[in-house]
Amino acid sequence: MVVRAPQHMPEKELNAAIENLKARLQRRQQARELSDADLEARARELNRRYFGGKLRWRSIRWVTNQQKRYGSCTPGQGSIRISHRVGQMPRFVQDYVLMHELAHLVEANHGPRFWTLVNRYPRTERARGYLMATGLEPMEEEKDNDDILDA
Repeated sequence: MVVRAPQHMPEKELNAAIENLKARLQRRQQARELSDADLEARARELNRRYFGGKLRWRSIRWVTNQQKRYGSCTPGQGSIRISHRVGQMPRFVQDYVLMHELAHLVEANHGPRFWTLVNRYPRTERARGYLMATGLEPMEEEKDNDDILDA
């Protein structure tokens, strides 16, 4: 990477800008390595296994613009977006995030029927524990109506 900056720019400011650029380039590279086709295939398998193949969506893809959410679903449009950060997590956590968003195609809220659907995935509790342990999902007593998995 070659960086050009004004000669009078303070070194501290320049170093911060370089670190920011490096992080952005790394996120883009990681996102390129994640395959939307593979994500789609995994979602189809989870749909078959846990929803009887009944779910339909228009798009499911990795995104790099979700810094506070790990996934989101727009049921009316049939679109699911999964943060590229999830791609670096263990497969069972990735599957949990996918299950969470797939369940939103049926139940848009986080009510009891929604959690009944999500809990069909046998590793839900383990995956949520992983996210809680790494500080990525709020503890039960900290949760409110917002959920870090959904926008």
